[in-house]
Amino acid sequence: MTDVRVAGVGLTRFGSHPDRAGRDLFAAAAERAFADAGVPREDVEELNYGNFMGAIAEHQGHQAPLMAEAAGVRCPATRYESACASAGVAVREAVRTVAAGDADVALAGGMERMTNLPTPDATEGLAIAADDLFEVRSGVTFPGAYALMATAYFDAYGGSRRDLAHVASKNHENAVPNEYAQYRREVSVDEALDAPPIAEPLHLYDSCPFTDGASALVIVSESYAAEHDVDAPVAVTGTGQGTDRMALSDREHLACTPAAYAAAGVGPDDVDVAEVHDCFTIAEVLATESLGLFEVGEGIGAAREGVTTADGDLPVNLSGGLKAKGHPVGATGGSQIAELTRLLRGDHPNSEHVPDASVGVAHNAGGTVASAVVHVLEVAE
Repeated sequence: MTDVRVAGVGLTRFGSHPDRAGRDLFAAAAERAFADAGVPREDVEELNYGNFMGAIAEHQGHQAPLMAEAAGVRCPATRYESACASAGVAVREAVRTVAAGDADVALAGGMERMTNLPTPDATEGLAIAADDLFEVRSGVTFPGAYALMATAYFDAYGGSRRDLAHVASKNHENAVPNEYAQYRREVSVDEALDAPPIAEPLHLYDSCPFTDGASALVIVSESYAAEHDVDAPVAVTGTGQGTDRMALSDREHLACTPAAYAAAGVGPDDVDVAEVHDCFTIAEVLATESLGLFEVGEGIGAAREGVTTADGDLPVNLSGGLKAKGHPVGATGGSQIAELTRLLRGDHPNSEHVPDASVGVAHNAGGTVASAVVHVLEVAE
């Protein structure tokens, strides 16, 4: 197996881009990734691209070759769809390809446009990531589904809306210095508590926004980096994927979600910083527990107790998370790895909070976590 490095990362600003097509967004992210990596486009041997609802939002299927053209690469290109974990799966396949020695350079990431749709249409488009037969046709949308999960968690382990408000508040604070974040303003705990309800017990600031944006990563083998003098100090040392039943009614537990570590030789106690899938505040709690960063039932108080804040023992979502940085569904998994790479390299605006970090974990989920992709990143020795 070949060691895998992140040579370069590129992001667009997350938010609303009404005048930019999806191909333009991905082209911009790829441009930044290549500039960051110092790797020529002609060396790319494979494009792995994540997108969920392009056929709905832009009436555009078969996006992979279109995005290869936009990125200026001529290579086999494949689109990956796994709901909100689409880019995470795309990156995982790029890592596996390079690790297996089947390619030395891959471009991976994703894109989503959503804000060009009316809110009901975007909500309906996202809802099809749930079980159509047993959930969507009954009127279930993701705020309602995660509200059910939050209620089940509170019933099983305790916790309150105030605990969730602390998650929202810390992630908004983390987003303030992040030039790529959609919402760069602080939200107090009381402001989060006073926000209007979306689906009890979840209120407005418990929910991530609709977002447009793109992410791109240049993934290379260690041997390529050495041969071409590419500065790539961050290695992907593990990648794993988990799956659960699609419908909540078929789950063994509503208050637990799948996760996976693989190949890295590290465990939860080794993690210095994490980017996890917080499409709703309760999702951050479920993710940190599923990763083993906290015992089941203990993650709910982590933000309130200051453990997962920027200056805590285990900062979570220093990017602002999906909650405040934004959630362009098909791009999110790549964005998480880009943010972790910058944090570990020391060139992220929040790197000052983790100056000695050497191990990071990215957790990207699809739907109500029927899919979960986990990557372990380490500063290479």
